[in-house]
Amino acid sequence: MNKYMAEFVGTFWLVLGGCGSAVLAAGYPELGIGFVGVALAFGLTVLTMAFAIGHISGCHLNPAVSIGLWVGGRFETKDLVPYIISQVLGGIAAGGILYLIASGQAGFDLAGGFASNGFGEHSPGGYTMTAALITEVVMTAMFLIVIMGVTDSRAPAGFAPIAIGLCLTLIHLISIPVTNTSVNPARSTAVAVYVGDWATSQLWLFWVAPIVGAIIGALIYKVMAKES
Repeated sequence: MNKYMAEFVGTFWLVLGGCGSAVLAAGYPELGIGFVGVALAFGLTVLTMAFAIGHISGCHLNPAVSIGLWVGGRFETKDLVPYIISQVLGGIAAGGILYLIASGQAGFDLAGGFASNGFGEHSPGGYTMTAALITEVVMTAMFLIVIMGVTDSRAPAGFAPIAIGLCLTLIHLISIPVTNTSVNPARSTAVAVYVGDWATSQLWLFWVAPIVGAIIGALIYKVMAKES
């Protein structure tokens, strides 16, 4: 249960910190933190939690990561479903707290998107479903390659949280204009359930694409890192 609690708390922090920065601070009147600030916020949530709970649960905070690590032989089957449930519930709890905070401002409206992921008319840059699908698959695949690489027993010890946090920051810097960046089904679900409507109808892509990408990334790393 300690591991599952850690995943709940860690994913709560990721959604509250990452999505919270997007909803509350990204465009704040004229001196908002913008895309760069949101990207950095997501990276910092993972970096801080990796140091805080990495020794308890491994700090996955993401169903796609858990599935990818399972495919890569780094994660036990018995923990897979409980991890995913814990991550999704932690994210939804954070989404609820964020809603309570954001709705305290006059004029707040969920129609603004509430940091939901989307494509087509709901993509920040108007990118198509195909572009969104490719982006989420490739970005998540690269995320898994980095995660598996820096946590390999042959990698320099102690630097994994920094590399993983910076990788997530880079992913956001690239893909926020395309999908608002998911690479994490729990993060997408956490806010989509409050928006409903288009956010939940497009949510399938932000489960399928990250999971497919994570599996691809894990398989690539297994082949690439195999000792001859």
